[in-house]
Amino acid sequence: MDFAPSPRAQEYQKLLLAFMDEHVYPAEPVYARQMAESGNPNFHPPVLEELKAQARSRGLWNLFHPHERPDWGAPGLSNLDYAPLAEIMGRSPLIAPEATNCNAPDTGNMEVLELFGTDEHKELWLQPLLAGEIASAFAMTEPDVASSDATNIELLMLPDGDDYVLNGRKWFASNALHAHCRVLIVMGKTDPEAAPHRQQSMMVVPLDTPGVTVVRALPVFGYLDREGHAEILFEDVRVPRSALLAGEGDGFMISQARLGPGRIHHCMRSIGAAERALDLMIARARERVTFGSPVAERSNIQDWIAEARIDIEMTRLLTLKAAWLMDTVGNREARTEIAAIKVAAPAVALRVIDRAIQVHGGAGVTEDFPLAGFYAHQRTLRLADGPDEVHKRTIARMELRRVESAGRR
Repeated sequence: MDFAPSPRAQEYQKLLLAFMDEHVYPAEPVYARQMAESGNPNFHPPVLEELKAQARSRGLWNLFHPHERPDWGAPGLSNLDYAPLAEIMGRSPLIAPEATNCNAPDTGNMEVLELFGTDEHKELWLQPLLAGEIASAFAMTEPDVASSDATNIELLMLPDGDDYVLNGRKWFASNALHAHCRVLIVMGKTDPEAAPHRQQSMMVVPLDTPGVTVVRALPVFGYLDREGHAEILFEDVRVPRSALLAGEGDGFMISQARLGPGRIHHCMRSIGAAERALDLMIARARERVTFGSPVAERSNIQDWIAEARIDIEMTRLLTLKAAWLMDTVGNREARTEIAAIKVAAPAVALRVIDRAIQVHGGAGVTEDFPLAGFYAHQRTLRLADGPDEVHKRTIARMELRRVESAGRR
């Protein structure tokens, strides 16, 4: 196993680190000020557009995209080469991913549209997304069922002549309140009588389609995130049959194609957040004095620092292994590792961030530092893209099959 980034990827790391130091970190207080002055939690700060222009001029655009497309600014990096870049972006999660057009859920939606969209979908939605001109949302989770088992999804997509008619309710549709959001990718049931994993389909639904109502923005630990996590009501929403992605009953297949790379991106960004939290913890521990000595001299604080470094390194290696397997043998063969990192990375980040908050004292839970926001986001990631329990179930079942297979031999 060789987890070393290629020389090309190392060059992108240097470029991205310079962009972070010269533009992203200095933009964080500007971003905060522009958001506060707007009085609108879904305001699109002008500084973001300035950063996007700067990123494009430096060739730091669509870095997530696995195929080299100069017309899209995409360098065509492997999962293994992109993973360290996602980690760097994770150090400033409110700004850096969007500044480089590498933010979720747009990245996953772009992959879906490229792989399964029609020429019309690509012209109307994919091209503007790749250009960073619009945003999109992914509507899958529902409030009335346990959506961790996607066979429970109830939103109906019933054929009617040349159209489908959609009825149901979604929530936690992240990005739906983004000022530039124009389109949804929606998962629902086209055939409730089919086999359980063939009942679901995905469709492209413009946000302004009659019958689509954004009911409310859902706060997360009291935060109203700028991009929003929307509850959306679909009432007799009529879309043409051309809105269908792939074919009827292909919803599960599309979701699996979408989630593998997305989980790598989430996990590496989590490691980046943990790294920044550790840096903040060390800086705070060195500058604060209690009972006559710097906090950094306390044995328990030194234990926390050491344990953070150990945890981060272990999780990074596991994530890089998953990325390497995805590149070499495919997502299916990397299922155990992908599930494992989705459990491990947010848990490690939470532990490091929690201790960084403790070292900061009261300041750690304020907005004077990014730690409280980091904590809320990482805790949410233990539910997003499948809760921990679902991923542990996947790992356990794979392990049971492995041992059973060995026993038969």
